[in-house]
Amino acid sequence: MPPANHRQPPFFLTGTANPLVRLVMLRRIEVLMQAIVLVLAVTWLGIPLEVVPMSALIALLAAVNLITQWRLDKGAPVSENEILLHLAFDAGILGLLLYFAGGSANPFVSLFLLPPTLAAAMLPARHAWAMAAITLAAYTSLIFWNLPLPSPRGDLAELDALLARATAGGEHAGHSNSFALHVLGMWLNFVISVGVVVFFLTRMAAALKDRERQLAAAREATLRNEQILALGTLAAGAAHQLGTPLGTMAIVIRELQLSHENDPEIREDLTLLREQVDRCKQTISQILASTGQSRDESLRSMTLDAYLHRLLDEWQIIRPHALLSVALQGTQPAPLIAADRTLEQAILNLLDNAADANGASQEALRFAANWDGETCRIEILDCGPGLNVDAAERLGDMYFSTKAITPERPGGIGIGLFLSNATVERFGGKVELFNRTDRRGGACTRVTLPMSRLKA
Repeated sequence: MPPANHRQPPFFLTGTANPLVRLVMLRRIEVLMQAIVLVLAVTWLGIPLEVVPMSALIALLAAVNLITQWRLDKGAPVSENEILLHLAFDAGILGLLLYFAGGSANPFVSLFLLPPTLAAAMLPARHAWAMAAITLAAYTSLIFWNLPLPSPRGDLAELDALLARATAGGEHAGHSNSFALHVLGMWLNFVISVGVVVFFLTRMAAALKDRERQLAAAREATLRNEQILALGTLAAGAAHQLGTPLGTMAIVIRELQLSHENDPEIREDLTLLREQVDRCKQTISQILASTGQSRDESLRSMTLDAYLHRLLDEWQIIRPHALLSVALQGTQPAPLIAADRTLEQAILNLLDNAADANGASQEALRFAANWDGETCRIEILDCGPGLNVDAAERLGDMYFSTKAITPERPGGIGIGLFLSNATVERFGGKVELFNRTDRRGGACTRVTLPMSRLKA
């Protein structure tokens, strides 16, 4: 698997969930409203605006929107930086239109709040703050550089005259000073508003994304639990059905042992078969006995080193021909632990996988465990072929196995590592599988368990 700190460049998928799709739709409304306002201002209100450059700016915005729509139809991915550039372009067009229409004195200057608001909702916090800085710079520039908004004519001029008569002369005389203060207040209001909007919307967007991640993790955990429950149900049914054939096999082996008492080689093989059948019967009995048993009832208290030695002795009965090198290190006396049968079975599964990977290698399988007051770490090192890239990406998936089918051994069914990982995670630990870096090669299976979940 790729390292945890490896971060792919963030891309949005095409489709209705793509923020650029929503931006294109909003831009269509923006182009339409700008055109309507320009026509009404010139024809109905009689304001002598710079129609040619303002119309060219609106046409440029419409053309960019058409190009963007064509690009989306091609299905190409869209990056976060590209979304930021589109929002900055929209803010630039708005700033130029306001330059020709009074600058910061234009009542539509509050539209500068829209780009940082969209950036806060669609993009990471750094992009939202960058958009806030861009719009703030544009707003500030319009205070000092702009073409004054001409006096209105027609109906709006009559309304302005009516308001002037209502101000009773003295107040109207100081209108220019008051208006300058009004412009400064509008600028300060914009600074505060854009900061508040970006701050709270970025927090909200981050909380929503975190919530989505938690829901996705919960869905994955629920799916995995359902798979484990299904496997448990099948295992219980299989254990019940296997009792009779295993009993029959035990009787037949016993009869063969009596028939070949004088043949040491056959007698040795039959003894091994009898041990394996007895082991299978014991495992089935434990499965059936533990059904409905709570975890507290199934706990067995012993020291950690004794637990590991007993587990390895039990595994050697299952795999008598496997070479095993054991190294146990940790604080003494070893802590007293209480682990149920599921953890034992998980470690046995990992040992089986490592032994299968080790194959016919003359090197012994290495089992190393060390512990302290906080953590117990177990490493199982084999000398097999190791992991390729494809296998590393799918390890832990249900029904995926790297075991090849050979005449001596059937292929795996792909549930051992899946169940082992689920069990270890239930104890608050984790299972890691990676290639060894020493000269011997092979793979290393590392199990990390918190002692707080194991101690009796």
